[in-house]
Amino acid sequence: MTSGTATTRQAGTDSTATAPAFTSVTRIGVTGHRSIPGSVLPGVRAEMRRQLSGGALEAFTCLAAGADQLFADIALDGGVPVTAVIPGMDYEAHLDDDAARAGYRRILRACANRVDLPREPTHEEAYFAAGRWIVDHCDRLIAVWDGRPARGLGGTGDVVAYARRTGVPVTVLWEPDVRRAP
Repeated sequence: MTSGTATTRQAGTDSTATAPAFTSVTRIGVTGHRSIPGSVLPGVRAEMRRQLSGGALEAFTCLAAGADQLFADIALDGGVPVTAVIPGMDYEAHLDDDAARAGYRRILRACANRVDLPREPTHEEAYFAAGRWIVDHCDRLIAVWDGRPARGLGGTGDVVAYARRTGVPVTVLWEPDVRRAP
């Protein structure tokens, strides 16, 4: 994997931001599937709203289609600042479709901060590096996850496993016995 330093900047500026050594803000990250079945979506939405209410919060997301964009929209609607964590690749071009790209651009414009990660040798490594960055910088992780192994390196299952190994609390949002589309 490529090593390097991520560049953090406040959206709309050219200056880099330095994270304070201590903060009273609870940082919540998200990982999750791009496709969320209709039977799961209402519960996911309601629990995200609950998790993103009360107290000083900051949301971390890669802005992928599905769980990431849903999380970002709910955070922004609730006045929670969002930090976009951009994988080290031509990320926007690799989003699923025009709707996902439009959502990405719309939400990115509203983000308080943006972190551009160093380029990785493969897209999968870039996705996993972004997931690890979120875990390493959050106080807890919300996972919109069916509990099954990742379909490729850096998928939701990999990010959840990494969070659990590193001691970051994970809240899984899903309905029992519901499977996502293949």
